[in-house]
Amino acid sequence: MAKRGDRQKLDADKVVETLDGLYARVAARFPASGLAMVCARLADTARRTAARARRLARPYLFLRLLVGVIVLVGVGLEAMLAWRLDWSAVLRAREGFGLAQGLESAANLALLSGAAAWFLASLERRWKQQRVQKALHELRSFCHVIDMHQLTKDPTVLLGPATAASPKREMTTFQLSRYLDYCAEMLALTAKLAALYAGESDDPVIISAVNDIETLASDLGRKIWQKIMILGQLDEARAS
Repeated sequence: MAKRGDRQKLDADKVVETLDGLYARVAARFPASGLAMVCARLADTARRTAARARRLARPYLFLRLLVGVIVLVGVGLEAMLAWRLDWSAVLRAREGFGLAQGLESAANLALLSGAAAWFLASLERRWKQQRVQKALHELRSFCHVIDMHQLTKDPTVLLGPATAASPKREMTTFQLSRYLDYCAEMLALTAKLAALYAGESDDPVIISAVNDIETLASDLGRKIWQKIMILGQLDEARAS
């Protein structure tokens, strides 16, 4: 775990290292499987995710500099308007109309400069949101792809004869258990990749999107663990 300010956050390098280790185990156990290829792509995505999450914490200096310039220019123009106003005539109550015009111009200038500064300041947040949402969509797709790989791995087919439409049974009970376990680990690590973005941002929109992926991965993983529990019960029944 690493720290961001006073709070804990995931160490991106450790997540990448864990995924590399998982890929090595999947490739060793199921070298020609589609699951190994998915895990390899997920490991590559983990490296890109770690780099993107680090960039998320960095400010867009150009935009912030531009906001500062607009604020300074606005303040300078306001000062120029105040300097050009004939305050002695105003104090003698002979330039009330001129004062009203000056105040109206100053108010319009303040509104325009404030609106421009707010737009540019919010632009950084919106750009980051768009980039993270696109990256999270990729992770969400990984969750569904992993779920598709385990979908036909039903342990209940071990209880009876197969039909012509049944998936091919090429795995032993132990291999099926390991396959399902690898799928559950991949889903959990996909959720951890999403959490890297939440660790670098306080944006509620980003945090909400990350929570959605964590919930999705958890729900899909729960189905896998139910299958693993069934396999364990079958082994106990055979042993007895």
